[in-house]
Amino acid sequence: MDLVVSPALTIPAAELDWRFSRSSGPGGQHVNTSDSRVALSWNVAGSAVLSEQQRLLLLQRLKRSLVAGVLTVTASEQRSQLRNRETALAKLAALVADGLAPGPAPRRTTKPTRGSNYRRLDAKKQRGATKRQRQRPPAD
Repeated sequence: MDLVVSPALTIPAAELDWRFSRSSGPGGQHVNTSDSRVALSWNVAGSAVLSEQQRLLLLQRLKRSLVAGVLTVTASEQRSQLRNRETALAKLAALVADGLAPGPAPRRTTKPTRGSNYRRLDAKKQRGATKRQRQRPPAD
């Protein structure tokens, strides 16, 4: 079951590592007997499907989520292992897609308008005048 991240990127099932364990949460006595929690791992640093540029971008943007170059997501929201597998695949696809998405356009610096400059200086003058009126009059 390959993971389609985008039309240009598909992670083969051979690169995905699944682990299953007992899940906490809903399920009653069923929880104690089934391994419904899913942990899905993908080695970003050693992946063959990524270009070098994509690899560097993911390693930089996801560095807080990576442990030794491996990205791991867990899912234990559902009662069934199959649904948790689907949830884990969706989480991993979303993380990778966000990591590869282009960043925002750089900010274009602008100058303040003449009117805004005038209003700012006028407000400063008014504030100064208010403070001057609060002072004690000079003793003559």
